[in-house]
Order: sequence, then structure tokens, then C-alpha cells
Amino acid sequence: MLTVWGRATSSNVQPVMWAIAELGLAHQRHDVGHSYGGNRTPDYLAMNPNGLVPTVRDGDGAPMWESAAIVRYLAARYGDERFWPRDPAVRVQLDMWAEWIKTSFAPAFTGQLFYPLVRFSPKLLKPGQVEAAADALKPLALMLDTRLSDGPYLGGGELTFADMITGHLLYRYYTLDFERADTPRLDAYYARLSARPHYRDHVMVSYESLRTPT
Repeated sequence: MLTVWGRATSSNVQPVMWAIAELGLAHQRHDVGHSYGGNRTPDYLAMNPNGLVPTVRDGDGAPMWESAAIVRYLAARYGDERFWPRDPAVRVQLDMWAEWIKTSFAPAFTGQLFYPLVRFSPKLLKPGQVEAAADALKPLALMLDTRLSDGPYLGGGELTFADMITGHLLYRYYTLDFERADTPRLDAYYARLSARPHYRDHVMVSYESLRTPT
């Protein structure tokens, strides 16, 4: 049994829960963080000294944190060859995009668009700030669009661990109000993900409770 500490509205909890669901793993999740609190208690900090979510235990195993590391663990332990390729030369072609989304796309999107538009007071927005951030994101969206020319998913015809890490941000990307690049392959990829029940259940979660009042 997996135990997950983290709220459903967390973009870091979402890829972990999506992976758990796709792999069909028994689990319990506890709402922790943001309005739920609980992430600064001594017991929680003993598991995760960052005080962030998610934190995961697999049975009586040691606590795990950092969402991408957890997804990789789950994929390596419980996934088949299609979900977690055993050949490192095959797997790295997926994993580098999982890294890229966290180091390149996520800072440009989450830090420069999602947080200013949702988590910060609108009064803090500067003229042209959103437009500039949207323009800076377009080349990155086009890179991902080009990568998706190889197949319906990052691994071709099969969903893989890398789709969990890469694809979970797209719900927020496509539902925020800003000008996006013309990316037909990325649009189709998001449509395919949106048709998956586990994506809808664990990723397409309203973020309205995170919005700062006007």
C-alpha cells in the first residue's frame, strides 16, 4: 500500500497520483499543504525536511519526496517495459524531456504565468508582463510540439513515465488565459491525455481554490 501526503490541487502531487492510477496501485492519500496545513509539523518534517508535497511511503519503506523522483521509482518498480524501458539508451530519450519540462518549461510557465495570473494579486501585475511571459514561453511550446511529431505519446504509441512528468502541466497551460503558440501536435497530445480517465481524475483538478482574490 502506498501512502501519499499531498493535496489534490498541487501540480507536484498530480503526476504522482496519475502514475499511481495508471499503474493500478493501491494507495491512500492525505490532504496536506496549502489551506490544509500539516506540512510544517515535526512529524511531517521528519519525513520531508522541505515541508513540501508530495511525500510518499511504499509500505514500510523510507519516505520519498520530489515528484519526478517518485514517478521514476514507481515506474521502475511497478511499470512494464513500455512504461519504463529497461534499456538506458531508450529510456534517456524520454527522461531528458521529463528533465526539460522541470528545468525549462515549468519555470517559464509556472513561475512567469501561472503564479502571476493565479497565485499573486492582480494588483502586482505590471503592464505587458503577461504578454512578455507568453512570448517567452512560445519557443518552448514549439520545441515540445516538434518532439511530438514522433507519435501520439512521448514514447511513440505507448504512454510512459515521461508523459506523467511532462504532460501534467498541460491542463493549466491550456486553461489559463494567455496567447499560446500555434502547436497542433501539442494540442492533439493534450486532447489524448484529456481523454484518459486517470488524467481527468488526477490532473484536471480545478485550481480556483488557489486563486488570490482580486
